[in-house]
Amino acid sequence: MTGKEKRLHRCCFTGHRPEKLSVPADEVIAWLEKETHQAIADGFTTFISGMARGVDIWAAEIVLKLRDIGTPIHLICACPYPGFDRSWSQEWRDRYQRILKDANLVRYISCGYDRGCFQRRNEWMVDHSARVIAAFDGKPGGTINTMQYAASRSVPTVCLQFK
Repeated sequence: MTGKEKRLHRCCFTGHRPEKLSVPADEVIAWLEKETHQAIADGFTTFISGMARGVDIWAAEIVLKLRDIGTPIHLICACPYPGFDRSWSQEWRDRYQRILKDANLVRYISCGYDRGCFQRRNEWMVDHSARVIAAFDGKPGGTINTMQYAASRSVPTVCLQFK
């Protein structure tokens, strides 16, 4: 299968960190689970997470949970750089490390932190996907940048918008 053919079966996630959410985390997680099931029904078999706290990690955990019960899907972790989790709480670091260990593929987009590493990670995810699942609050930041990049590349976005 060519890279272009693989892309047709890949879907990525983007969204906010927990402290930026204006709705309960459980509500976002339930929506992510629903949209992941819909993507699977639509033929998506590989999911890409950018591995940030919040939406990205919750989405990765959903994909792994579904894979563990026998759903034939894969998880790619698109990490901005090695050590990305260094400053997080131990709980989030443990979740991050567990996901990396269980993922089908871990890809570090940059060798280390620099000003553009997060945008490069977001663009890499979109460039390797045929759908974006986004949880978005309407404010400027990485999530809207990812959605705008997806639109510029004609990659459809399914969006939970909250304010």
